[in-house]
Amino acid sequence: MINLFDFTYCGDYNRQIQNLARMVPEKWSFSDTDDNGILKGYLEHTFKRLYEEQKVWEKKNYAIFNTGLFNYYYQPIYAYFIPNLVPDRQPWFLDGFYTEYYLLKEGITCLPEKACYVENPSDLVFDTKLPVIPQYEHIFGDEENAARLPKEVRDSSMKMQLFDGALKQTKRMLEADYRTAIPQYYNHGIQFLIPVCLQNPDRADLALACVKTEDGSKYLGRTCLTLKMAYHNARLLAKIHSSWLYP
Repeated sequence: MINLFDFTYCGDYNRQIQNLARMVPEKWSFSDTDDNGILKGYLEHTFKRLYEEQKVWEKKNYAIFNTGLFNYYYQPIYAYFIPNLVPDRQPWFLDGFYTEYYLLKEGITCLPEKACYVENPSDLVFDTKLPVIPQYEHIFGDEENAARLPKEVRDSSMKMQLFDGALKQTKRMLEADYRTAIPQYYNHGIQFLIPVCLQNPDRADLALACVKTEDGSKYLGRTCLTLKMAYHNARLLAKIHSSWLYP
């Protein structure tokens, strides 16, 4: 699978990203940084999905794709490329990010669609009636996954009981508001991220990624993600309005 940097030379990439961040009124860095890391991850993963869907258009004199982002006036923003004149390098050079108005002035009248991750919008709604079954063998037994748990929980002999208690609270949160479960796109499918509050009932420590079983009778919670990982994944689908998952 081709990535953005195989496709294009970005020049001063940080400057280009800063320009895009100024166009889109949203927080694009986590609280401890100012690197627009959320936006970089979003753009690079969106490009891969668009390329897979054949929505990255390459013409004779330009290339273009729909970023899926909107400016303050809810106008779509497009990434626009011109031929890279440096031989034996990437075929395109990132010229910048523009709205339809600018592109129309350049004579571009037909524009590509944004990425599509789901055919049926109902797939983005969590069914609060179904149970969530955690896979503790992976959550606690996988070294990389276990390292994401708070140290106090990871080292506790009661970690399973603590996790079970946290999931009971999560279930009540979901019953109060099904939108507590945030959809994410992973491995060509939709999963749901639900909060796991292990140390403080008012603050999530982790997100449990849940996928519905084939028979639709329950959700399987196999992997815990850090909140940063969860935010990156969920932001691919839509801007996030959440009381527990935020930059």
